Amino acid sequence: MVFVQGFEFPDHLLYDINNQIWYAPLDDGNVRAGFTSWSANLMGGIIVFTPKRLRFDFEKDRSFAVVEGGKWVGSARAAFDGIVVAHNDLLIRNPELINSDSYGDGWMLIVRPAHDDWRSGLVTGEDVGPAFEAWLDAGTHRER
Repeated sequence: MVFVQGFEFPDHLLYDINNQIWYAPLDDGNVRAGFTSWSANLMGGIIVFTPKRLRFDFEKDRSFAVVEGGKWVGSARAAFDGIVVAHNDLLIRNPELINSDSYGDGWMLIVRPAHDDWRSGLVTGEDVGPAFEAWLDAGTHRER
């Protein structure tokens, strides 16, 4: 487990640092996605989670869900092209799970990547800390 600014980043996940989304490969080739605990904290109390509809395509850097929080309203942006296979019905009913269990019951979507190289640009393990700090230093998180 890596900790950055006091927030956990489990080693087994892959991270899109720019969008603060984690990805977990599943045995069937699909990928589970959710917000990092750092981003969940920054958004404030989540009050609405609206995923892209099932079987709809999404593109890299485009929205595949919308989240409304106490401090932020915006899109969860994908790290790669794909299609929505499933969404977390429990999260739709209880959006605050993003805040309380972002790596567990607070997951957002299960997606099928459109290409085999979907991991390109994602970081994991000990690489998360330096990538996260570089991202913060660049200040691009303020634009989201």
